[in-house]
Amino acid sequence: MAKVIIIGGGAAGMIAAYSAALTSKQVILLEKNEKLGKKIFITGKGRCNLTNASDMNIVMENVVSNKRFLFSAFKNFTNEDIMNLVENNGTKLKIERGNRVFPVSDHSSDIIKSLENAIRDLHVDIRLNTKVDELIIENDRCIGVAIGKNKIMADAVIVATGGMSYQATGSDGDGYRFAKEAGLSVSKLYPSLVPFNIEGERIKALQGLSLKNIHAYIYNDKKLVYDEFGEMLFTHFGVSGPVIISASAVIGNKNIRGYRLSIDLKPALDEEKLDERILRDFAEQKNKSLKNSLNKLFPAKLIDEVIFQSKLDPDKKVNLLTKEERHSLVHATKNLEYVISSTRGFNEAIITKGGVEVSQINPKTMESKKIKGLFFAGEVLDLDAFTGGYNLQIAWSTGYAAGEGAGNEQYSD
Repeated sequence: MAKVIIIGGGAAGMIAAYSAALTSKQVILLEKNEKLGKKIFITGKGRCNLTNASDMNIVMENVVSNKRFLFSAFKNFTNEDIMNLVENNGTKLKIERGNRVFPVSDHSSDIIKSLENAIRDLHVDIRLNTKVDELIIENDRCIGVAIGKNKIMADAVIVATGGMSYQATGSDGDGYRFAKEAGLSVSKLYPSLVPFNIEGERIKALQGLSLKNIHAYIYNDKKLVYDEFGEMLFTHFGVSGPVIISASAVIGNKNIRGYRLSIDLKPALDEEKLDERILRDFAEQKNKSLKNSLNKLFPAKLIDEVIFQSKLDPDKKVNLLTKEERHSLVHATKNLEYVISSTRGFNEAIITKGGVEVSQINPKTMESKKIKGLFFAGEVLDLDAFTGGYNLQIAWSTGYAAGEGAGNEQYSD
């Protein structure tokens, strides 16, 4: 009989297998895909932002949902712990802007290889192409799993199946079903760290345009609900990029239809200084039309849009523009506006917002308070954070806690 079974060979599952194997000689890791770490492979655009090297208090501050729940897990297994584990198993790491940690090779496959080396060295029984159909629960205790007509019995089972995001990697919500069948509550699920759809057709003309050093503001009616300085990207459906993705972590679980996105294209300049800058540019191009006089101020793709939102005549000569018309141009530059219709779906989401409600889980061991021997780790839990390596740190810390808790028999009657 297996001591510990882990369902899911992603980030949380692999680290749970590692920590369980440190205390138990019989650990089985079941993965439905043909290889481990399929979602890790595509994270960070294929580079894998392993964690964030900031102080763990800062890591905690970047958790959006239920951060207090993570206090014990973050203390028990830190960003330094996962970095040391990966480096000790053959992958050198580097720290980039914002304290993001990546493999020196820029290949996420090296991270997966290191973790796989670590668990194979501890003789974890890895079974690929193995889909668990249901948990076996008797007398409020999880005693194994069913795979078709076969059963594997165990002292403890860890559910580390991921969420609903990037469904092509096998994240189909099995873990939520397991939790519900065990009588646990699962909060409503939303795609998070995801782009936004924008109303109207004009946005399509901006497809592929990337903007740096802008300040994005999102309003619900007149109430400011989010603002951030950084980079963004226009797509065929709307907007994406770091500041937009982070916005979805804050407001993505609300009905955001009708929310307004306002982009300050020149946040370093107040309106007066921007007006002076425009006047200087126009002085050099007195006889040119407005549409041919803004190439120093904006990327070519953006000029028509700014003029459109200024409600000005693109063919009017700049030396004929009134002060009021110039101020309209300044206003549009500081407040380029769009109406948000919705977020994109789960298949474009980096993570899932919502999940197994953490009030039902022991924060030190990740064990269900209701069903003995049943543990949860990673994205299946109602925990999420901003981009920057923070979500993977949640997976590492909760996975480690679950493996340790399951391997330690502290849950036995």
